[in-house]
Amino acid sequence: MDLDFWWLLVIPVAFALGWMASRYDLKTLLSENANLPRSYFRGLNFLLNEQHDKAIDAFIEVAKLDPETIELHFALGNLFRRRGETDRAIRVHQNLLSRADLPDAERDHALFELGQDFLKAGLLDRAEETFRSLEAGEYALGAQRALLTIYEIEKDWPKSIVTAERIEKMGAPTLAKEIAHFHCELAQEALQRKSPDDARAELKLALDANPDNVRATILSGDVDAAAGNLVGAIACWKRVEEQNAVYLPLVAEKLMNAYSALDRAEEGVDLLTDYVNRYPSNDLLDVAFKHVEALRGLDAAHTLARKQMQSSPNLAGMTRLLEAQEAVAEEPRRGELQLMRALVKQRTKNLPRYTCQTCGFRARLFYWQCPGCSGWETYAPRRVEPITASA
Repeated sequence: MDLDFWWLLVIPVAFALGWMASRYDLKTLLSENANLPRSYFRGLNFLLNEQHDKAIDAFIEVAKLDPETIELHFALGNLFRRRGETDRAIRVHQNLLSRADLPDAERDHALFELGQDFLKAGLLDRAEETFRSLEAGEYALGAQRALLTIYEIEKDWPKSIVTAERIEKMGAPTLAKEIAHFHCELAQEALQRKSPDDARAELKLALDANPDNVRATILSGDVDAAAGNLVGAIACWKRVEEQNAVYLPLVAEKLMNAYSALDRAEEGVDLLTDYVNRYPSNDLLDVAFKHVEALRGLDAAHTLARKQMQSSPNLAGMTRLLEAQEAVAEEPRRGELQLMRALVKQRTKNLPRYTCQTCGFRARLFYWQCPGCSGWETYAPRRVEPITASA
């Protein structure tokens, strides 16, 4: 039997009995207990015997007889939901709402809790309907936040934008970052259906909401590149350095491809080399190493990798350094280097590349929205190599 269920009921009863015992004799105490609803004790007994559905029936009966037990039922419903027993939580809160004499404030509370039950159960349509009924009052802001969660899950970005703006108007902290990403999602949808004008309009709204939104800048470059405006695309992608240089790995290959298409590959390599030197990054090094080797030879690529290792030692950089050394080494040294590189590569290939800075969720792909906590911009596009990981 899980302790969660009965401590909620036993402790208040024990406290009350102790309080009464200090003031009344045994005869008076027995007389007071005789006035408590029998359903209360039946419900407690059912909980102690893990007969949860029968316990719910008993406590619902208590709620009908004694209005003072309303808070007990809220606590019980929340406990069921926290344990994942959403069907029981829904039943508790629905029965509270069936009471004709339930005060308006408690009715709103019960509606809000019922909406949370539906949301936890994945019944999004019913959750949305419930939260939409709470347009005013104490639970209005919480209901709007829950609606925003629902719309994000459903990827209904227009409703997400409207709801986020409504939340801001209710006095909550700004959601500019989130609103900008909602517009970026709509821009990506426009790009997929080959509507560049719609994409540009959404990206303008994204940058109006949050001028520092790197994603909108990157997508603006993508729109220009798709339209054949490679010079404009390069200008957009280079602005990422001004906004947040951590995100440069996301545009490194794009930049190099654009420079190459314009027959300006050397200029592109100079830019990437400068980025690697000023903003050490495994992903930047991967792109720069490949193109430096192709244009300037293995020695230049080896120098770049060695410099990166000296400033920021890591396994991914070591792989590139060993690769460069292996290419010019003779046997048996080449075989040894090949074995070392294979071991390091094997060690790193299964490591998570990215870690959410909010919830710690680890992923091998980069996400603008964390799959774990649904936070936006919580991943830095930088591979991580936990030194505590076992080999």
